[in-house]
Amino acid sequence: MSGLGGLNKTPDSIVISVVQSQLFDVATPTHLSQAVQHVVALVERTKRAYHATDMVIFPEYCIHGLSMRTNSDIMCTLDGPEVAQFKAVCRAQNIWGCFSIMEKNDLGAPWNSGLIINNAGELVNYYRKMHPWIPVEPWYPGNRGISVFEGPKGVKMSLIICHDGMFPEMAREAAYQGAEVLLRTAGYTPPIKQSWELTNRTNAFTNLMYTVSVALAGTDGTFKSMGEAMFCGPEGDILVRGNNSADEIFACEIRADEVRRRRMHWGVENNLYQFGHRGYVAVKGGASDCPYTYMKDLVAGKWVTAEDAEVTVKDGTSCGFEPPGQTFVNELDEKK
Repeated sequence: MSGLGGLNKTPDSIVISVVQSQLFDVATPTHLSQAVQHVVALVERTKRAYHATDMVIFPEYCIHGLSMRTNSDIMCTLDGPEVAQFKAVCRAQNIWGCFSIMEKNDLGAPWNSGLIINNAGELVNYYRKMHPWIPVEPWYPGNRGISVFEGPKGVKMSLIICHDGMFPEMAREAAYQGAEVLLRTAGYTPPIKQSWELTNRTNAFTNLMYTVSVALAGTDGTFKSMGEAMFCGPEGDILVRGNNSADEIFACEIRADEVRRRRMHWGVENNLYQFGHRGYVAVKGGASDCPYTYMKDLVAGKWVTAEDAEVTVKDGTSCGFEPPGQTFVNELDEKK
C-alpha cells in the first residue's frame, strides 16, 4: 500500500518523496553552485507536487556528479554555503531532507557524506559512506559506523549510500539498531539495475523494514545514471517503482506500524529476531552464539577469503588513481 503514491496520507503515517535528480558534470565552484540551486528548486517543486510530503530524499552525487573529481575548490564542509542552503530550504518548506555532499577530509581523500536535515533546518544525522564503490570511487571509507535517527513523527531511520546496500550486513546493522526505514541514495548506472532491485527487496524482507532508494538520472554527456527510484515494503514487495527520467519525483506513504507489527508478532520469517535465537523451539531462548567465521575473523583483524591470494584488483590504479599511501583511521576507535 503506497497511499496512491503518497497522495493519500493517514494520520499515523508519513509520506516520503524521492527525486531522481539530473546528473551534472561539476568541475568548478560555479557548476557546484548551479547544482545546489537546482536541488533547492526541486525541494520546492516536491512540496508543490506532493503537499503531504514529510521528507524528501536526493541521490548520492546530487550536487557533485560522477566525475570523481577531488579538487579542493568543489569539496564541501558541514558549515559551508551548500549545506546552509539545504538547511534554509528545509526550514522554508517545512520539510525534512536527505542530501549528498563530497566533503573535505583532513585525514586525506574526501568523504562521501550523507546529511539528514529536519524541517527546522537542523542537521540531525550525518553519515560517511562505509563502502565506496571500488575501484571506481576514491573516497575515504566511512569511520563513524551506521547510525539510526528519529525522522518525521519519530519513525526510526538509517541512511546508507549506494554500494553499501550490496552488503547485507549494512541493512542488518541498521535494523538491529531499530531502523524501521532504510534510506539508500545512489549514483548507480544502468548495468546495476537488476542488482539494485534484488538488494532493495532483500534488505527489506530479511529485516522486516521499508527500504527507500533513489539514484541519479539522465546523462552529463559522459556518464548515464539509471533513476530507478524504489519503495519496498517489509515483505519485500515493491510499492512504488520509478523510471529513468531525470528530475522525476515519486512518493509513497510509509506506515511504521506495519514494521512494528511484523517484528513483534511474526514467528515464521521473523529473521531479525531469529538470527540471535537459533532453534528456539528446541532449546530454551534459542542459540545465541556466533558460529560465523567471517564475523570472528573481521573483529580480530584477520579477514582472509578463500580466494584472497588470487584477487587481482586491490587498488584504484585500473581506474586512474595512484596507489594510496595513507592508513585508515577509525573515529569509533579514537573515542574508546
